[in-house]
Amino acid sequence: MKDFTVACYRELLETLLDTGYTFFTTEQYAHAMQKDNHLPADKVVVLRHDVDLKPENSLTTATLEHTLGINATYYFRIVKESNRPDIINRIAALGHEIGYHYEDLTLANGDISKAYLSFQSNLEYFRRFYPVSTICMHGSPRSPYDSKDIWRTYDYHALGIIAEPYFDIDFAHCFYLTDTGRCWDGYRVSVRDKIPTYQDQWSAAGLSFHSTHDIIRAAKSGKLPKKLMITTHPQRWTDNNRLWWKEMISQNLKNIVKRIMILLR
Repeated sequence: MKDFTVACYRELLETLLDTGYTFFTTEQYAHAMQKDNHLPADKVVVLRHDVDLKPENSLTTATLEHTLGINATYYFRIVKESNRPDIINRIAALGHEIGYHYEDLTLANGDISKAYLSFQSNLEYFRRFYPVSTICMHGSPRSPYDSKDIWRTYDYHALGIIAEPYFDIDFAHCFYLTDTGRCWDGYRVSVRDKIPTYQDQWSAAGLSFHSTHDIIRAAKSGKLPKKLMITTHPQRWTDNNRLWWKEMISQNLKNIVKRIMILLR
């Protein structure tokens, strides 16, 4: 069975449900942890999607999740490649959380003050669709700027934001899985979508998975940790054979470029 198909994604979700995991949005998880640092479930998945490109793919995954009784978080960028108001509205109507996938420091060419003003404006834009209370940095791998650096000067909590996963999720107690690089061990070629402090520890413990099928087998065998955050980029997931091959070839080329960029830094 091919990886990174919608059918494969369904199998992953159904396996996690069958093995006792309860799904949370980032917002739900943050509220629960802030309330009493306790979750009403023993096995937890915080499910997050970064809508970098092809927002129609996100509508497909959002609809699938809705049929399975799962709510997830969808982080949209402000740029036209992601920002489709019709799709944002439809995903919100399915009961999913909408968040802001910010890259304002890159868009402001490194100007912190300008980036903060841009962030405020873009946050208010997305709050037209949903009462946004969580945000997540877009990696912008080709940019020299890390948009998380805005928060060295400013405080997003002052804007009613309760969580930014890279700052507010305790990864000492929450295992992180992301399909960056179109695989699940792509942290090796990721510029920013990784958790450096814990990545080596997880790998040493055998918690490194290449394919979705590896994760499914780990869930069935009880190898997966009880608390995890899963991040997907729905642009990668399709049952269309032509688009599947196009995405695979494109991502493999991008991974080569990322490796070179990492070596040059």
